[in-house]
Amino acid sequence: MKQTADFIIVGAGIVGLAIARELKLRHPECHVIVLEKEREIGLHSSGRNSGVLHSGIYYPENSRKAKVCAAGAQEMAEYCAQHRLPIARLGKVILPVRADDDKQLELLLARAKSNGARAELLNTQQLHELEPAAHSITGKALYSPDTAVIDPKLVLGHLAATLQQQGVEIRYGCSFDEVLVERSTIVSNGAVWHYGRLFNTAGLHADRVARAFGIGRQYTILPFKGIYYRLSEAADFAVRHLIYPVPDLRVPFLGVHFTKSINGHIYLGPTAVPAFGRENYAGWQGVEVDELVHIIFNLCKQYARNTQGFRQFATEEGLRFFKPHFAAAAKALVPKLQVKHLISSQKVGLRAQLLDLKKQELVMDFVIEHGKNSTHVLNAVSPAFTSAFSFARLVLNETGVA
Repeated sequence: MKQTADFIIVGAGIVGLAIARELKLRHPECHVIVLEKEREIGLHSSGRNSGVLHSGIYYPENSRKAKVCAAGAQEMAEYCAQHRLPIARLGKVILPVRADDDKQLELLLARAKSNGARAELLNTQQLHELEPAAHSITGKALYSPDTAVIDPKLVLGHLAATLQQQGVEIRYGCSFDEVLVERSTIVSNGAVWHYGRLFNTAGLHADRVARAFGIGRQYTILPFKGIYYRLSEAADFAVRHLIYPVPDLRVPFLGVHFTKSINGHIYLGPTAVPAFGRENYAGWQGVEVDELVHIIFNLCKQYARNTQGFRQFATEEGLRFFKPHFAAAAKALVPKLQVKHLISSQKVGLRAQLLDLKKQELVMDFVIEHGKNSTHVLNAVSPAFTSAFSFARLVLNETGVA
């Protein structure tokens, strides 16, 4: 029996739920169904998110990320405050770790101003007043006072429950199996669904779903694993804010940093080491032989071409798989850190990083592709959680859903 919905969303991560929310705001009577392949919410990228609400410092002017991050962070913070979900407005310091990083600091400050994010340069004295244990190799730092931390799983759970109260159907255990594009029909676990428009927000599997529609063939997901350590309570220094290094802006990763979670624990990470599969959280979990070959082939190709300085990036991140090298990256930010201060953590995430096969480079911005009655959100990586509400508006506006 064929079932019909005005809108079908594939994937119940933060972007899928935010799009469902925006659809109901615009069309309260519309029938929205969200199909989620897992039996519960938040098992992948959205639920494993660091919880940091980024302020909008990193992104080039006029990029999609720049357009939505600052507003999205404010909206997400207001959502948490309105619904009494925990939020800690900690602020962030960004520290030079290389002698020539001051130019990058100036660039980040300029980007912050153009993107509507508050930021200010600090000298050594100002830095030590804010974060006594932190070290800047050049004596300067960038301070982002509006960076905050939330609990991503609580936000996901609250948003899903609210949407269900508004009539949105969230169907768990429903994988995406087949699509009949010309008939605007998909098959999920034997059930046949007809849609007015479909939104693909499948995260780690978004490229696979898009290809079934004949969309986004120049892209593939190249997964990277984020491994964390927790800071021991025996450490003889305090961390008051979030502490980040000046990133290498050629690649879409922010480097090992200190994050103070909503429960007060301090985590260090993440790494950005290549994963052997899209759901390869530990050991050989989630590894498919064919895909492993595909991943290794693309990694080797990137390493050989060295686009975006990939060779140096891959070497540094590969070494950080080993604890002493990981500690060295963190020690560049807080010199008092010692290897013994790092406690193994179960916290691990996978980044659904998009690779452009034509350009042979990692994609830096959000990607939105359209097909017949379908919209495909690719590369919905950081700051996708931060900007989910404003990003959902952007997706619907680009799709033409009034």
